[in-house]
Amino acid sequence: MEYLVGAALALVVCLSAGAAGFDKDRSFYPVILIVIASYYLLFAAMAESQQAFLVELVVFSAFLAVAMLGSRRWQLLVALGLIAHGLYDIAHVGLVDNPGVPSWWGEFCLSFDFVAGSYLAVLVALRRRRQQGQDVAA
Repeated sequence: MEYLVGAALALVVCLSAGAAGFDKDRSFYPVILIVIASYYLLFAAMAESQQAFLVELVVFSAFLAVAMLGSRRWQLLVALGLIAHGLYDIAHVGLVDNPGVPSWWGEFCLSFDFVAGSYLAVLVALRRRRQQGQDVAA
């Protein structure tokens, strides 16, 4: 069920953002990546685990850097960052002892991240194709 809810929620978020025009701003998906990565910090803080918080802060910093760089230079990097975060979600339980993480979180976040990252990758490809078509016509 976690996989289905995560995937469905990501699809709703992405489609709604497109309908509202939010995803035309290059910062939309990087902000999503930053927020998603920050949840592990929240879970560590809720569990009052300083050790987990410090480890999660290092990982968060890496995803923050990807989001910031991707927003300025290469939006496909943000899509790859979302997908990489999904892989991190599955590996997380074996990498970090963070007692605040809900048992279902890895599966939920993996499916959300994969759908959102894949959606953004397709969006970037379609925008490039559209732009190349306009360049040829001009």
